[in-house]
Amino acid sequence: MADRRGQTEVTPELLLRAYRIGLFPMAERRDADRLHWLDPPMRGIQPLDRFHLPRRLYRTVLGGAFEVRCDSAFEAVLEGCAAPAPDRPETWINRDIFRLFSALYRMGHAHSVEAWADGQLAGGLYGVALGGVFIGESMFSRARDASKTALVHLVARLRLGGFVLLDTQFVTDHLAQFGAREIPRLEYRRRLAHALTVPATFVPDPDLAPLSAEIALMRTTSRAPHPGG
Repeated sequence: MADRRGQTEVTPELLLRAYRIGLFPMAERRDADRLHWLDPPMRGIQPLDRFHLPRRLYRTVLGGAFEVRCDSAFEAVLEGCAAPAPDRPETWINRDIFRLFSALYRMGHAHSVEAWADGQLAGGLYGVALGGVFIGESMFSRARDASKTALVHLVARLRLGGFVLLDTQFVTDHLAQFGAREIPRLEYRRRLAHALTVPATFVPDPDLAPLSAEIALMRTTSRAPHPGG
């Protein structure tokens, strides 16, 4: 079915099918009225067993600077990711993205990880879980290290839940410091096909002790280089 803009209507079910074959949607800007499907020749991933946790951030995360929650303010995280910022005057999250991911959240496929400080949402991230793959979509910060803390907790939860692939779509300088890297499209599709068969479980609120142990394990097993880390 086509909408009034002549574009086939994107439903949550269609979006999930697209993810399963390696596609993901973006809009050109926040007020755009069309979505585009992306399938880049090089795909960003974060190896879950090679997550580099810098010492300073390790102290921040375990020091309790932020209260971390999952799925308690999903749409607020979407809004935070969609809002312009000094280093990001334009975003790709338009009303269709907001509609679709809100639906995926209600269906149990989309999740948010949130960093709270003094009762206020300081930063967070969101993405989609399918089988043993988590497709990270976007993140934002209103306080130093807020989104980084959310990312550390995401990786810990994915490792505890048995996930085997964290798809970052692209690799930015922000993600590269944690060990994210690019792989060719065909290699990504091979990993994706395997990950979709893995019966993983997104861990929303694990007990503090296993989560803290997992974060400590990330610090001791990190192998990705990071100057001054």
